[in-house]
Amino acid sequence: MTGYDVLADVYEWLISDAKLPPAQFAASFDDVLGQLPSNARVLDCSCGTGQLAVGLAGRGLQVVATDASEAMVRRTAELAEEFGATVQAERASWEELPEHFEDGTFDLVFCVGNSLHHAPGVTARVAALASMSRLLRPGGRLVLTSRTWELVRSRGSRLDISDRLVRRNGRDAVVIYRWDIAAQWEEEHHIEIAIAQVDAAGPVLVRSELLSCWPYRYDELLAELHQVGLRMETSTYDPEAENYTVVATK
Repeated sequence: MTGYDVLADVYEWLISDAKLPPAQFAASFDDVLGQLPSNARVLDCSCGTGQLAVGLAGRGLQVVATDASEAMVRRTAELAEEFGATVQAERASWEELPEHFEDGTFDLVFCVGNSLHHAPGVTARVAALASMSRLLRPGGRLVLTSRTWELVRSRGSRLDISDRLVRRNGRDAVVIYRWDIAAQWEEEHHIEIAIAQVDAAGPVLVRSELLSCWPYRYDELLAELHQVGLRMETSTYDPEAENYTVVATK
């Protein structure tokens, strides 16, 4: 599992304007949240810097936020304090989740932010999904977002440089992705993400991190969800779209 320890301090430049406010991030999942009781227990198991977790807590839900990166957990705790939100933030990788929580603890589990591809290969990915499934109560739901890897791989190795400056905390930055696409699906791929902050006086501060990933086809994901006891309820998958969301039920 790769880290995000370098990117954690500048991760807000990677979050879209629409999802940067916690309330708006949570609102993007209104369809599934509307089916929950007001005191439901929710796990965000790839919490990043906490926008979703804090937004969920703002709705009165009992929220636990976990991430494999200690730096991300720290940022989540800081955001929760800033908004006066009650969020239990803990460092835990997917495979460690059953060590922290009992089976059937949560009504809803989120695994969003295109994080599942960091599980190192099919065995680890299925183990991660199995951990999430175990923590769901009967009838509970898993919400998972993913890149459309069929589309990503069709474009090959490349450099993507954003065509506009992104402003966060009064500073502008250019976001750069370098894709290293392996020959075979099952091989380790790499994404290097760089945030180049541009100072009005001239200096440029660059933070970058090389991340490992193991892509998967949409059909493989559906089969793996079924393998761990989850049934696909809704999906936004479109082979021509950059990302999709799957909601699966236990």
